[in-house]
Amino acid sequence: MNWLLVIAGAMVGAPLRYLTDRSVQARHDTLFPWGTFTVNIVGCLILGVLTGAVSYGAASDSVRLLIGTGFCGALTTYSTFSYETLRLAETGARFFAAANVVAGVVAGVGAAFTGAGLAQAIWA
Repeated sequence: MNWLLVIAGAMVGAPLRYLTDRSVQARHDTLFPWGTFTVNIVGCLILGVLTGAVSYGAASDSVRLLIGTGFCGALTTYSTFSYETLRLAETGARFFAAANVVAGVVAGVGAAFTGAGLAQAIWA
């Protein structure tokens, strides 16, 4: 039964990632992969809130599987982040490649901590 929750979350997260990525990237005329950056940061924020909610008993393990593993797992994309960083470096856009790595990691971890802090403020 747990695998159905993961599948259900992923069925929403994967198309949302694609649509968000395309929508955000279409609004920016730059080499920087803003679409992937956006979905990864949003996913980290959601996962931070969810992790906090589970810690404080406000969300169940089923919700964690549905939203955390399924939805956030499909929404965020480490492989695309890696591919886009490699592509930037190979095409000579080394500054954008480095900025993508640094900004992605710092903002992602920051978003996760922010989400956990929000959960603590709401449910603790």
